[in-house]
Amino acid sequence: MDLSFSIITILLISGLVVGFINTLAGGGSAISLTVFMALGLPVHIANGTNRIAILMQNMSSTATFSRKGMLDWRGGIRLAIPAIVGAVAGAQIAATIDEHIFQICLAVVMGSVLVFTLLGDRLLHRSGTSVHRFRPLHYAVFFLVGIYCGYIFVGTGYIVLLTTMGMLHMGIVRSNVIKNFIILLAIPFSLLVFIVNGEVNWTYGLVHGAGNMVGAFLASHYAIGWGVKFLRWFMVVVVLFCLADVLGLISIREFVLSIIH
Repeated sequence: MDLSFSIITILLISGLVVGFINTLAGGGSAISLTVFMALGLPVHIANGTNRIAILMQNMSSTATFSRKGMLDWRGGIRLAIPAIVGAVAGAQIAATIDEHIFQICLAVVMGSVLVFTLLGDRLLHRSGTSVHRFRPLHYAVFFLVGIYCGYIFVGTGYIVLLTTMGMLHMGIVRSNVIKNFIILLAIPFSLLVFIVNGEVNWTYGLVHGAGNMVGAFLASHYAIGWGVKFLRWFMVVVVLFCLADVLGLISIREFVLSIIH
């Protein structure tokens, strides 16, 4: 499909929305993949192309968090190492991805996060413990997170949030910061696997990624300071929106196609 003005507009605007959503919570990649597939990309190429935008948005958000002194470099790197190994393994098997399996995984992740966000009041409001006291179980869990990140990615942000808040007892703001950093370090390795396999559309990925960077900048520069209550209910709204699409109650794909045609 040619890169018309309408397609460029869709890629940029959807990228901005996705970058904003992913920086504050996660699940925005469900929109990215749906847009890519609506524009004619097969699911495995859409999966690979999405990594470009993810890399670009996390570069933007992490740079902002770092300048504000919010980033725990040491803890993030230690958690990212097993995630990187897992991401490479997950990307190696991603060529066999089935769209039905993708939908099931997404629904399970989103549903779990929704329940956790609504019921985990005490956990969400904890100020956090030291992220340096990691145990072998933590590294094993982040290796598994990395596999999912490399394989499908959609919902990885939520999984990292659940893990850091649930296992490491971090507050939601701190978890968001370290989430973006871990994904930034892990995603290039899975992207490289997709590049080697010829499963990346660079044109769509870079245009969409430009929008992602703007959305990530806005979220990390302004919205991240709006407090725990805002982030919590923002997550709930986003999860409900993504679940509605997965369950067929709304259709992002049909909306995109209606604009193009």
